[in-house]
Amino acid sequence: MLKGPRRLLLLRGHRVLRDYEVALGPNPTGPKRRHGDGRTPEGRYSLDSRSQQSGFHRSIHISYPNAEDLAFASRAGIAPGGDVMIHGLPNGGGWVGDEHRDFDWTNGCIGVTDDEMEEIWELVDDGTPIEIRP
Repeated sequence: MLKGPRRLLLLRGHRVLRDYEVALGPNPTGPKRRHGDGRTPEGRYSLDSRSQQSGFHRSIHISYPNAEDLAFASRAGIAPGGDVMIHGLPNGGGWVGDEHRDFDWTNGCIGVTDDEMEEIWELVDDGTPIEIRP
């Protein structure tokens, strides 16, 4: 995942299988540090669980916060937040389609179209590593 260019790349080894243009949170620059900061984390995580019962068209959970995030939050005396996902559009909002990318609308998650989320859901297994770069 490349935050600056807003690209989610699915890789097999060094080969790009899929390339998605994504939306992030309203404050995307810099790593996520605290609950409610509107940022997407930066670092190495895994895709550790999934849900079809969320407020969005399917969601795959990112294992934020990791040990580094927790240590930073502890030193700073802040809550790191959590519930960072890759997800489709809000339920009932699939009609928006590609236009969702016109602005950063998530709370720090990685937003894709519903069709893209269907594809990601099928291609990605739980436990898959994800690296989120600036």
